[in-house]
Amino acid sequence: MDRKQKLMMAIRSQFMQPRGFAGWLVGWVMALRSSNRGRNLWAVGLLEVEPTDRVLEIGFGPGIAIRELSRRTTQGLVCGIDYSEVMVRQATKRNTDAVHAGRVDLRCGSVEHLPAFEEPFDKVLVVNNMGMWGEPVERLKEIHSLMRPGGRIAIVSQPRCPGATTETTVAAGHEIVACLTAAGFTCIRSDTLALKPPVVCVIGEAIPHFKTILSTIP
Repeated sequence: MDRKQKLMMAIRSQFMQPRGFAGWLVGWVMALRSSNRGRNLWAVGLLEVEPTDRVLEIGFGPGIAIRELSRRTTQGLVCGIDYSEVMVRQATKRNTDAVHAGRVDLRCGSVEHLPAFEEPFDKVLVVNNMGMWGEPVERLKEIHSLMRPGGRIAIVSQPRCPGATTETTVAAGHEIVACLTAAGFTCIRSDTLALKPPVVCVIGEAIPHFKTILSTIP
């Protein structure tokens, strides 16, 4: 492996899990890039967040979507997990007022080891990180168990691999649909955002849990 390849691997590693000063810079790049901001705001809009919703974002990065979610959930709560301590600090700083007001709860953690939450979520957002999960269907089943019946999940993908095209995005969307279906989500649909390469957002709804259904039977 030559020096250029090693450098590219190091850069990709920082975007996957920002750390140290280089990770701090990566966070600011993600926050300042107009396509990232547009993609996050678009995805939040598709979630149709209500003021009283409890929302979870997995892999919140520099906290762009967290800020928009907290703006919309004036009487609710926005929680987030990210396995980069650098991103937790940066997102916390970007959302200081909401964090101090108790309307935003940001934690360092991973989708493989989801923390315990006191109440279920109405909405869940995942932007450009499902491709890094081990056993995505199992992870989605665990997320499903954290959601209210009828809750909505939005999973966004904008392929960043070299040479990514519209076809790459389409394939990513099909994979997300298959994973959501296998994890028990329903009412699945897709939307696209015309960037280069295009962005796909796949939305699904959590079906009523079996125990919830049983509890309603007299």
